[in-house]
Amino acid sequence: MKRFTLLTLVAVLLLITAACGGNNNNKTNDPKTGTTEGSTNTPKDEPKKDVTIKMFQFKVEIAEALGKMAEKYKEETGVTVEIETHGGGEDYSALLKAEFAGGGEPEIYNNGGFTGLVPYMDRAVDLSGEAWVSRTVDAAKAPTTVDGKMFGMPMNTEGYGFIYNKDLFAQAGITTEPKTLPELKDAVEKLKAAGITPFMSTNEWWSLGIHFLNVAFANQPDPAQFAEDLKAGKVKIKDNEIFKQWLDLVDLVFDNAQSNLLTTDYATQVANFASGKAAMMQQGNWTQGDIDKVTPNMNLGVLVMPINDQPGHVYIGVPNNWIVNSKSANPDEAKAFLNWMVSSDSGKSFITKDFKFMPAMTDIEATAADIGAAGVGVSEKAGDALGWHWDRFPDGTTQGWGAAMQEYQSKQINRDQLLESLDKVVVDIMSK
Repeated sequence: MKRFTLLTLVAVLLLITAACGGNNNNKTNDPKTGTTEGSTNTPKDEPKKDVTIKMFQFKVEIAEALGKMAEKYKEETGVTVEIETHGGGEDYSALLKAEFAGGGEPEIYNNGGFTGLVPYMDRAVDLSGEAWVSRTVDAAKAPTTVDGKMFGMPMNTEGYGFIYNKDLFAQAGITTEPKTLPELKDAVEKLKAAGITPFMSTNEWWSLGIHFLNVAFANQPDPAQFAEDLKAGKVKIKDNEIFKQWLDLVDLVFDNAQSNLLTTDYATQVANFASGKAAMMQQGNWTQGDIDKVTPNMNLGVLVMPINDQPGHVYIGVPNNWIVNSKSANPDEAKAFLNWMVSSDSGKSFITKDFKFMPAMTDIEATAADIGAAGVGVSEKAGDALGWHWDRFPDGTTQGWGAAMQEYQSKQINRDQLLESLDKVVVDIMSK
């Protein structure tokens, strides 16, 4: 069976990091590790503890499996891991802030890193000495590395594009994957002629304001510099040719999606796509588990997202990081749990077989059966993948962008007004 040791993804992430540069004070110097590397031993032979730690996390796709992982960890160690999940249509960042403001101090929480990590540095434990650090893909360390120290464990690596139903493409007579925007438009026309809805879209702010908008940022000649110049007021989105080209892709999706796209949440989007109600959806390999619940072994592939007559790309990055809260009651127990997650045989199995993650650790192997067709599709197109850049902006930016995209999706504003709104969000956030 084919194995994905992530060598391709490692190379791509390294290239993305090298090409796009760092952010703020984040440096990617390799930290020294002070613990034994490579152990797959579990704590099951050690005395069990009567301790409870809390995890406040956003990944709704793995909530059920994460609960089962916590049960396994308690069985082996006696430590209880309470899990509270907020994601999907919820604003995780706002809820996390409310949790802290209300006196809650979960041992483990999520953060995207880069600019997003800055407000939480007073609640982030230095994890540079943990054994798993030396086994982590170098580029995956970048988002939470500050002044040579690492303050987060990358959750995994992920990629997105247009996930597509190969059987519906065949039904419409589409024999080759579209790579450019004209080719994608041609495929859309063939699908419509065959009575097939081309796209299953969603109205979720994060899908529109994070993933879809990132396509325009990632296609800039220097995304990191463009982000810095945009924040500094040196450039404008409304004047940028790539953003104008990107709108052609946005229009193609919105104009050829299901009739109720304005009321379609994330869960419904994935379930409807998995039921065969549309040929494509803009999502990533993280949807594989939910797709499998509806239609196991669905015949899937992943298409690039082109913005013009040049071949498009998939977009790969680290979706989030596990941060250990320095103000919590049991930070050492939190570190032990994270170490078990990526070092024990039990933890590694959950990561690949249950979470269906593309691991961020070089020593965790995942088969095609583990990560599913969506993960395989992303991996196959990783050679010229582009990166993720939304975490280069302060909290609140993507939420504002998402709201503007929702207005455009519902035809409340036109193309020029959308670009102006995107600019205004940045100006307003940076002026605070």
